[in-house]
Amino acid sequence: MSAFRIVVADDHVFVRRGIRTLLESRGWNVLAEASTGREAIERVEELKPDIVVLDISMPDLNGLDATPQILKIAPQTRVLILTMHNTQEVMERVLKAGARGCILKSDAERDLLTAVEALMNNQTFYTSMLSEIMLDNFLHKGERPIEEKSVDEQLTSREREILQLLVEGKSNKEVASKLEISTRTVESHRANIIRKLHCHSFSDLVRYAIRNKIVET
Repeated sequence: MSAFRIVVADDHVFVRRGIRTLLESRGWNVLAEASTGREAIERVEELKPDIVVLDISMPDLNGLDATPQILKIAPQTRVLILTMHNTQEVMERVLKAGARGCILKSDAERDLLTAVEALMNNQTFYTSMLSEIMLDNFLHKGERPIEEKSVDEQLTSREREILQLLVEGKSNKEVASKLEISTRTVESHRANIIRKLHCHSFSDLVRYAIRNKIVET
């Protein structure tokens, strides 16, 4: 089998370099690195790798919202998510986004190489703690209160994308320029976000984004 072709995306340069070193120790080819979700999408579109190792918490566009866009432009690429958050909600969002695997950053040294090999063999891979969360979620499916909605049920992917950019300090004009849409469209999305989330201030939006892992503190 030829060397796996991989893109690594994480906003911390030392984490990226550590992952790259680990992958290259197996003779696999790390084609490129990316520090934001949007940059990861650009690298995938350009290089069409076999695997993307993608951190959840990145500026500009987080890994969960980048994943569907990556799979749209490169359906053959498998996405392996890295996360620090071992919660049921994160796992639900990972699965819904279409990632084939997910490992905790704390388990990366132990599980990363095994996970990449599993994905290349058309298998899925989730670290043991995350697998337990998935099983517990399956066993208790339907017990969540009806009125309790996940972030994916409350906001569209475009609204989450705009919310992240706004919370990171971008103006409406800057968001419009980055997403290549009109300022009026951004304003309309912003109003819809506030209405859907029943927020009364920008601070409420920030708290929502942090609570739902759209941005990090």
